[in-house]
Amino acid sequence: MKNLQLISLILFILFSMACASSPTGRSRILLVKDPEMNKMGEDAFKEMKAATPIETGSRENAYVKCIANAILKVVQDDTGVQAWEVVVFKDNTANAFALPGGKIGVHTGILPVAKTSGQLAAVMGHEVAHVLARHGAERISDSQIVNKGMGAVGAASGNNAAVMGAIGAGAKFGVMLPFSRKHESEADILGLEYMAKAGFDPKESVELWKNMAAMSGGSKPMEIMSTHPSDETRMKQLNEKIPDADKLYKEAIANGKNPGCSL
Repeated sequence: MKNLQLISLILFILFSMACASSPTGRSRILLVKDPEMNKMGEDAFKEMKAATPIETGSRENAYVKCIANAILKVVQDDTGVQAWEVVVFKDNTANAFALPGGKIGVHTGILPVAKTSGQLAAVMGHEVAHVLARHGAERISDSQIVNKGMGAVGAASGNNAAVMGAIGAGAKFGVMLPFSRKHESEADILGLEYMAKAGFDPKESVELWKNMAAMSGGSKPMEIMSTHPSDETRMKQLNEKIPDADKLYKEAIANGKNPGCSL
């Protein structure tokens, strides 16, 4: 009985120290610190660059980096990253990602789907939001709590598949643990704000998901069976937030923000 009480007290103290609100005010537990997360992201990104062909075309790189830089100028990054690295990978899958440690990867396969700079800004804003909202740290923390141990962080030193997947490194490089619906919705909202503040029309985010829906051809599982919101749910949620984001967009334009990114 005494041991149980002691364990309960230790857990209460630990959780009290680790409690943190998400950028949207959601309560959560974070047991993993930014330096640890940044090291995981840096190691994973290094491995990915070694394993995946990199697009060296100047047009593609200038275009992607133009959008990334516009977004990064308006976000508040308090994760300890001094400079972000942006890499375009030669990969036909329609994907992009961001990792702790200031790493952004964009697959060439997303460019035909995100048909405008605003649509690609919606993708990249969403992925950067996952990092700045510390969703990877939250997933690892949740895993530690469920497993009643602290082994997940220790495993990061070996850059194992589970940890790489937890921080969003992708299915090719580990066991991809999909972000939960609450994380995806939160990243959508934050990403919408980022792109608007950077001078990209927030209405382009809805157009992006129309393209995604057309590409999937109705082959996605029902929302209740998926960790991701359905395309219809995403578009509905984005449309609800667009009036507020549009105000930020108009302010950005009035203040001279015009990214002018083109492929």
